[in-house]
Amino acid sequence: MSLKAVSGTEAMVVSPHHLASAAGAKMLMRGGNAFDAAVAVSACLAVVYPHLAGLGGDAFWMAYSWGDGAPRVYNASGRSGHLVTREQFAGQTLIPSQGPKSVLTVPGMADGWQALLREYGTMTLAEVLEPAIGYALNGMPVAPHLHGSLTERALMLSMHSGTARVYLPGGKIPQTGTKLVQRQLGESLRKLAVGGIEDFYKGELARTITESLQTQGGLLTMEDFAAHSGEWTTPVTGSYRGYEICQAPPNSQGIAGILALHILEHKDISTIPHGSYEYYHLLVEAVKAGIRDRDLYFTDPVFHPVPLDRLLAKEYGLTQFADIGKNRAADLKPNALAEDSVYAAVTDKEGNAVSFMQGLSMEFGSLVTAGDTGILLHNQGAQFSLDPTHPNALEPGKRSLHSLMPAMALREGKPAILYGAQGGDGQAQTQTAILTRMIDYGMDPQQAIHEPRWVWGRSRGELAAELRLEKRITTDTIDKLRQAGHQVKMVKPVDGLMGHAHAIRIMENGCLSGGTDPRSDGSVIGW
Repeated sequence: MSLKAVSGTEAMVVSPHHLASAAGAKMLMRGGNAFDAAVAVSACLAVVYPHLAGLGGDAFWMAYSWGDGAPRVYNASGRSGHLVTREQFAGQTLIPSQGPKSVLTVPGMADGWQALLREYGTMTLAEVLEPAIGYALNGMPVAPHLHGSLTERALMLSMHSGTARVYLPGGKIPQTGTKLVQRQLGESLRKLAVGGIEDFYKGELARTITESLQTQGGLLTMEDFAAHSGEWTTPVTGSYRGYEICQAPPNSQGIAGILALHILEHKDISTIPHGSYEYYHLLVEAVKAGIRDRDLYFTDPVFHPVPLDRLLAKEYGLTQFADIGKNRAADLKPNALAEDSVYAAVTDKEGNAVSFMQGLSMEFGSLVTAGDTGILLHNQGAQFSLDPTHPNALEPGKRSLHSLMPAMALREGKPAILYGAQGGDGQAQTQTAILTRMIDYGMDPQQAIHEPRWVWGRSRGELAAELRLEKRITTDTIDKLRQAGHQVKMVKPVDGLMGHAHAIRIMENGCLSGGTDPRSDGSVIGW
């Protein structure tokens, strides 16, 4: 792919799959706005990137309408069922990450589509779902990332017959470029297009999903689906070098991205050579501080209030900055958030902008496909803690701490940068990297995304938190990071472990510049 940013003056779409980007562009060219296009992208990703972004998952939407003049967040994440209690997992230390007992929260994706279209859209649900339905019923070419995921998880998928029938047709792993048909998913999407999303929560689809789960020992009920509702909320905001930074509020981990920037603002990063030891050490330590606070406080604020005023105060950022050792890595073992999701963004000629994320929590979610719906269900509920003293402790009717954190930076009250990244603990890290590269080092979005990246943290079950570095980082920098106590692990020069990051920048002259991650199958379309 080109390492040059894509430019435009009217509209732009970016996503981790080129077919989804094209679906969004098609809506814009038909006269739709950014919100119509965003739902089309989202629905298409649920088909062409089914391992990361399905209809059976959640989403968070950062939406800026020129009519409102300010961004709003739609929280399309679901709550745990009324039968979902810690007693259901007596004797266990962790909630299962796979299988029907990992499906503990109602999927919020479909509700998010309806909310965005009702509030700001100009097209019908049937119109924006058209590309997704077509790719599901008629087939779509298997992209490299999907093929790699199928290869890695073939054994686990084979243990769930309904899921294996779809993604391992004939018991074989579909090769890159071969056609994958998801007929049952296409029929489910067509039902939504005809009858609206109520069918997903109160109709035939809801009944089929919940009956299938209960047959397998799952805990969600028809009552839980019928009670689901997302909500419009106000972003949490911070600032960085004259930009207003907007993130989704808890139960999203979005504040972690602001906390890191509030620490970094106390140092003129542009004076530090990019790619040096000082650069990586400072950014890693700043994000670690934000993640530490995330693990201490973030969850569903209805159950456990988050001290936003204290955390977002500039004085707190200064204190955190002063605590960073110049040559010492902080010893921290974070909770491991699920790593897999997708980020996409859209802008249109009217000045509307949407920055959004969606996911199944882990790749292929719970691995459970509900009945004959073709809908792969997420395992977001596995993020709950079984420790009753933990802020994110499992309780009925609760939203878990969520990794999804779509971001938007405003300049003089208008969208200037839409950005986000896949990757659990890595999301705040990658967001911080690409934003500072654009603002402090003057990089365009594509260069900011392509430059060598890192991710610090641990996977589920690991005791140590490693600092994974792409091999393009210099030997001198690597050696100094090790000497400072970072547990360095080298990975490929351009490694998918870094997640998929994408961004759109809206310049002061109105021109658009977009970048997509070479680690994904994505594209930017702008004109």
